[in-house]
Amino acid sequence: MRQIRQSKKLQGVRYDVRGPILVEAQRLEAEGHRILKLNIGNTAPFGFEAPEQILADMIHHLPQAQGYADSQGIWSARTAVMHYYQSRGLRDVGVEDIYIGNGVSELISMVLQAFVDDGNEILVPAPDYPLWTGAVTLAGGIPVHYRCDEEDDWNPDLADIESKITENTHALVIINPNNPTGAVYSEETVKGLVDIARRHQLVVMADEIYEKILFEDAEHHHVAAYGGNDVLCLTFSGLSKAYRVCGYRAGWVMISGPKELATDFLEGLTLIANMRMCANVPAQHAIQTALGGYQSIEELIGPGGRFYEQSMLAHRLLNEIPGVSNVKPRGALYCFPRLDPEVYPIDDDQEFVIELLRAKKILVTHGTGFNWPAPDHFRLVTLPEASVLEEAIGRIADFLATRR
Repeated sequence: MRQIRQSKKLQGVRYDVRGPILVEAQRLEAEGHRILKLNIGNTAPFGFEAPEQILADMIHHLPQAQGYADSQGIWSARTAVMHYYQSRGLRDVGVEDIYIGNGVSELISMVLQAFVDDGNEILVPAPDYPLWTGAVTLAGGIPVHYRCDEEDDWNPDLADIESKITENTHALVIINPNNPTGAVYSEETVKGLVDIARRHQLVVMADEIYEKILFEDAEHHHVAAYGGNDVLCLTFSGLSKAYRVCGYRAGWVMISGPKELATDFLEGLTLIANMRMCANVPAQHAIQTALGGYQSIEELIGPGGRFYEQSMLAHRLLNEIPGVSNVKPRGALYCFPRLDPEVYPIDDDQEFVIELLRAKKILVTHGTGFNWPAPDHFRLVTLPEASVLEEAIGRIADFLATRR
């Protein structure tokens, strides 16, 4: 009989956060082992719950959420997102500029399907959140990775971006605050990135899902605030992380800048939005309540708050391991430590994290899974309580001691 094979469109598409390492973890769990999963920024398993008013509002609106909604999103959700950006200085944002989706992940795929032609080049950071690279590839585009500089607190290397722009470059992806590094870009850096887009007539795609998770003196600057009337910006954000509702899948993309030049693209995006009918309607009812209500995230990101204290603890403990260095995270929920190649000569970092998983029952993600070019990093989620995190990093230290 004829073999049934996957589409050739999937050649080169990877998502290693849930790839072979998770398959191995599931195999070990089936054997009865207990695995501590530090590979995904999923808040619920670590005791973080949604604010009660969000749950109450969703439940209250369930009777009115049984049918399809407008493909761009329900009016109250889009209005709340509009007001959110207007309050941050983006006064020209209208309800028609907002698309609600089943999380940022779906919206990234929708936007790239509507935007990318075969062979178009899209600038993506290295390291990146791997969905960006995979979704560009699946849409027929070519992800071109620009370097983020670990020695400069993981800031984008603007000169490297410039050197990789060709006549076929169409967009610049910016992930700020950054997953996986925890970097938060300064106003000067954001202006520099937008200036590159302006001079080369690139569309900017700004992934800002961690915008509210900031530590110490870090300040988030919306890319769209510097785009003006001559840089088209697509700003992605949502409720998953700051409001601890990853499973609700409530996100949005906001379009700003010279929209009159993008009518054809936006028509295509609307077509794709129509084809999936609408985003999850019950979760859309959470958006207005979340954005307009008490911002409980503030209790988590300052001294004494779990997000802050756990991130700082992980940073300190990782740096205490011989041959390991970690740039202090200024936001988000991750550390991206470096393993000194002279101390740990690793050829295959995926195999390295699988060996760690088998030996210590700790699941992390290898650095090349985030399109970092060398096998000398891994990403660690900092969501477990301090005692669990200390135990986990202790196990990692014990494993590394066998590899030095």
